[in-house]
Amino acid sequence: MLKKRVIVCLDVKDGRTTKGVKFQNNVDIGDPVEMAKEYYRQGVDELVFYDIIASARGRGPILDLISKVASQVFIPFCVGGGINTVEDIRSTILAGAEKVSLNSPAVKNPELITEGARIFGNQCIVLGMDVRKDPTKPSGYGTTIHGGRVDTGFDALEWAKKGVSLGAGEIVLNSMDADGMKTGYDIELTRMIAEAVPVPVIASGGGGTPQHMADVLTEGKADAALIASMVHTMGYTVDGIKRDLNNLSVPVRLN
Repeated sequence: MLKKRVIVCLDVKDGRTTKGVKFQNNVDIGDPVEMAKEYYRQGVDELVFYDIIASARGRGPILDLISKVASQVFIPFCVGGGINTVEDIRSTILAGAEKVSLNSPAVKNPELITEGARIFGNQCIVLGMDVRKDPTKPSGYGTTIHGGRVDTGFDALEWAKKGVSLGAGEIVLNSMDADGMKTGYDIELTRMIAEAVPVPVIASGGGGTPQHMADVLTEGKADAALIASMVHTMGYTVDGIKRDLNNLSVPVRLN
């Protein structure tokens, strides 16, 4: 049976790790390089690094910081934020990332997914989706960009399928409604997308306990669960979470 992955997310703003609720009221919680090093020591399977203001400010990725983080971790490392061109993808991978997450730029220029996948391989291109409930959409969910500030008008299910058809090799599916709430992932949303696409789906938004993670990895059919608050501020460790998941009969890589 394929092992489920535990992924830690570092949201970065002005060079510091930050955490908010539903993308609001962010507070500084530390140095991303030191935090990445510690989570790697604890046995995290992958790291995701999001520059949460790059797209809104219209600038590219912060390559020096990406390089510093990459030098501390020897696991898959995904970077998102400000990656607007094929050159941005290339420079981010050269700085040490294995994957890039395309969210706002993919909506504005879907061809970037195709070009990125053609040049660097599907496994390098992750479709980032910030999704919220929208009863006007056929699936019941719509997509947003620029950190949830702009509604794309896209139905979440249709955009997921389109992104994969264009070449995305993975999806990070973030529930805006659950983000930072620590009350559990959106199981219905995650299962709907996971059943509709032939690529791995990473559940994001709402993780507060190992049971929440177990639920989305089993009932939600996610391939991985992304966490932030649990390890940043709630006292959990990655290795402790993995032991709990193992005890809940979820197959994970134990140290």
